[in-house]
Amino acid sequence: MHEFRSRCIAGEVAIGTFAAIPHPVAIEVAAAAGLDFLCIDWEHAQISRERIEDLIRAADIHGVPAMVRVPGHQPDSIAAALDAGAAGVLVPRVSTAEQARAAVQATRYPPIGIRGVGPGRAAGYGYRIPDYLAAANANLVLAIQVETAEGLANIDEIAAAEGVDVIFIGPGDLSVSIDAMGPANAGKLNAAIETIARAALAAGRTVGIFRPSPDDISVWKNAGIRFFILASDTMFLGAAIAAGIAKARGNAAS
Repeated sequence: MHEFRSRCIAGEVAIGTFAAIPHPVAIEVAAAAGLDFLCIDWEHAQISRERIEDLIRAADIHGVPAMVRVPGHQPDSIAAALDAGAAGVLVPRVSTAEQARAAVQATRYPPIGIRGVGPGRAAGYGYRIPDYLAAANANLVLAIQVETAEGLANIDEIAAAEGVDVIFIGPGDLSVSIDAMGPANAGKLNAAIETIARAALAAGRTVGIFRPSPDDISVWKNAGIRFFILASDTMFLGAAIAAGIAKARGNAAS
C-alpha cells in the first residue's frame, strides 16, 4: 500500500492545500513549503486536462502526493486524473450511496471496478502496465465530497460504500444547501458537519474537511477529523501580499 493511502486510512493527520494556479512553478513552491499533499483543483480552477499531468509531475519531483479534485462524477475525468499519475481523486457533490459506489467503480480496475486500462503516465506510457495494474487498486486514495442537504440526509448509506477512503466535508456548499450561511447560522452548519463526521467515523472512514484558515484545525481534530485541505495557493498568495502591503504602509506612515 502506498504511504499516502496508508496515512489517510490510518487516521494520521494530513494537511494539504488546493492547487488552483495552473503552472508547475506554483506546485513546486507549495510542495517545498512542507505540505503533506496537494489537491489540484480541476473542478473550480482554470486548469486544463493536459496541464494536470504537468502539475502532478512537478509535485512528484518534490515527493509530495498530488490528488485531483475532478470536475464531477464522469468516469473519463476520474480516469484521466489517475492515468496522469495522481495519487487519488476527490469527487465532488456525492449525495447518494449510488454515486459513492459509482466513484469506487470508476477508480478501480476489474474485478472491483470498471476503470479502463491505458498506456498513460501512471503506467509508464505502456511499459509498466502489469506492475501498475497489480498495485493501483490498493494504492489510490478515493475521497468523496459530501456538501449537500441530500448528502447529509444520506450520510449513513454513503459512508457504508465499500472502497471509499475519505469522506470529505465541503462546508461552503453545505452551508448554502442547508440554508446555514453566515455567522448567525454557524451552529447549524457545525451540527451538520459533526453529523457527517460521526457517521463516517462509525463506518470506519477517515474524515476530511476544507478550512479557509488554520485557526480552528484543533477544534475539528477533536471531532475526529484528520484530513485537512487548507485554503489554496491563490488564497495564501493573496493573504501574504495583503499582509505585506499593510505592514509596508504602516511602516511608511510611522
